[in-house]
Amino acid sequence: MGRKKFSEREIKIIRKLLGSKMSGNRSQQKMVRHTLRTVFEFNISDFNIQGKAFGPADLDECVRRGRIQVLDEATIEVMKARYAEKKQRDEALRQAEAIADGEVVDWQQVLKEWNEYYGVKEE
Repeated sequence: MGRKKFSEREIKIIRKLLGSKMSGNRSQQKMVRHTLRTVFEFNISDFNIQGKAFGPADLDECVRRGRIQVLDEATIEVMKARYAEKKQRDEALRQAEAIADGEVVDWQQVLKEWNEYYGVKEE
């Protein structure tokens, strides 16, 4: 599941990408879908009807119906920052849990012990 809230600028770019997807060959379409997923966290499958191509007109319809919300740029940036912080906290928690379970080695601790043993001063 991707995002459902975008800035007006992002919607314009997504609309252009969807237009190029509609007119592109198979490999170009794959690149556009990849860009939409990775850069904008926009998954076409969240909005389209199975088996029907999703284009710029469908995007506009989703915006009109409220399935996609258009917010100001500042609000979107705050949302992205919060998401990045949450993702970083979740990753730190997963890492700590893996270390506690003995699944992975705490490489930072190993490096510290190595430096202490060989007398390397940390900067």
